[in-house]
Amino acid sequence: MTNNDILRRIRYVFDFNDDTMIKIFALADSKVTREQISCWLKKDDDPDYKACSDTQLAIFLNGLINFKRGKKDGPQPVPEKKLNNNIIFRKLKIALNLKEEDTLALLKLADLTISKHELSAFFRKEGHKHYRVCKDQILRNFIKGLQLKYRPAEKPDTGFSWD
Repeated sequence: MTNNDILRRIRYVFDFNDDTMIKIFALADSKVTREQISCWLKKDDDPDYKACSDTQLAIFLNGLINFKRGKKDGPQPVPEKKLNNNIIFRKLKIALNLKEEDTLALLKLADLTISKHELSAFFRKEGHKHYRVCKDQILRNFIKGLQLKYRPAEKPDTGFSWD
């Protein structure tokens, strides 16, 4: 999954408009324009498409945490220069204040059953003996579970495949 796919899916799941997207970036002390957001959300074959960098997605996810949970006092976290699915999954889990059972239930909504041990392996530090790389399929199913929970009556008509 590309950063743009993730941004599009999160926007769809929570039905964020452009103003809300701009506000989320601002909550992470970053200024973006409606045009930038529009270019990130375009399909890959659109001539105006622009790739969303890891840093830009990290800023958005940090802003999403502030948007959903409130901004903490003091300096804001420094956005990662390099993201992976484990970091993205962790930031989404934090933003939504999900417990282990909640996360497993969302995966189950998307017809993916994993154990508590498998789930906790995604949130361990890289290098830990039980660390496990989060593959696209897991992250995709987690976001699909979010969509099924937050927009259950709607079909995912977003221009991308959920499989």
